[in-house]
Amino acid sequence: MAQHFLLSAAARTLSLRQIYKAGEDAAYETFCALRWPETDGVAVCPDCGCYESYKITTRRKYKCKACYRQYSVTSGTIFASRKLSFSDILAAICLFVNGSKGRSAVQLSRELGVQYKTAWVMAHKLRESMQDEVEGATVQGEVEIDGAYFGGHIRPKNLRKDRVDRRRKRYQTGTRRVVVAVRARKGRTLTFVTRTEADGVDLVARTVKPGSIIYADEANHWDHLSRGYAMGRINHEEAYSDLCGTHTNNAESFFSRLRRMVRGQHHFVSPKYLHQYATHAAWLEDHRRESNGDLTMRVLGNAMAAPVSREFAGYWQR
Repeated sequence: MAQHFLLSAAARTLSLRQIYKAGEDAAYETFCALRWPETDGVAVCPDCGCYESYKITTRRKYKCKACYRQYSVTSGTIFASRKLSFSDILAAICLFVNGSKGRSAVQLSRELGVQYKTAWVMAHKLRESMQDEVEGATVQGEVEIDGAYFGGHIRPKNLRKDRVDRRRKRYQTGTRRVVVAVRARKGRTLTFVTRTEADGVDLVARTVKPGSIIYADEANHWDHLSRGYAMGRINHEEAYSDLCGTHTNNAESFFSRLRRMVRGQHHFVSPKYLHQYATHAAWLEDHRRESNGDLTMRVLGNAMAAPVSREFAGYWQR
């Protein structure tokens, strides 16, 4: 039996020991190389685009020779106004991608020795940068679609006579949401959060390119897609896959990871941020065959290219 990739040495190309042994200067050079790849790490003014700047070495800053603006390697990025050192941020990203089922903010705060608030905001900023990889993306070829409900759980009463039918709408909390997954076989996984699975029909039609083959279960609302796509339907009451290759097992694999992330790591996810956790799980699923070193550099590269977060910049100061 072949060895699982995560058990192999190829999956372990970066460790916390390597990050801290290399030191702060090496981490800073990594940030510069990923922020300005076109100049091999040489600073470029984010305001006017000038390639010539003075170095303020005491504060790791630059002063543009053209517009005289002072800036740093994280200015205008998702890490703008950072407080942590570059090596700590790099270590945080390494820990974040090492969790194959995600990583809770409590665990991250303990491992880094920072406040829970710091770890929580950083984790959400990293998920936000992951979303940029698939912003506006589409899929084609053989595509699987499915939906799964999350949240809205009501604890049953202690006494049997006080219990209600929690399936009825009037006894629900209103926080239940469905994650609709659109996953191309041997391709990317795109996720959307809606109130019902039927609301995902239009999203699927806008995301899947014409000429693709869509595989779905027997839910009636997916019937509308048969007007524009070739469809393969599987009845899960009879089988999970058939001899013709009709199944939604890849979409179910994503939901398996997301459920373990929500239940085992975070325990509770607000419907306001469910889309970020779904994006995180989809990103882990799509890049599951890459080493943790490559994953760390990928996330850091996304963060260096991402603008200042509108939602999480100064989140706890509001």
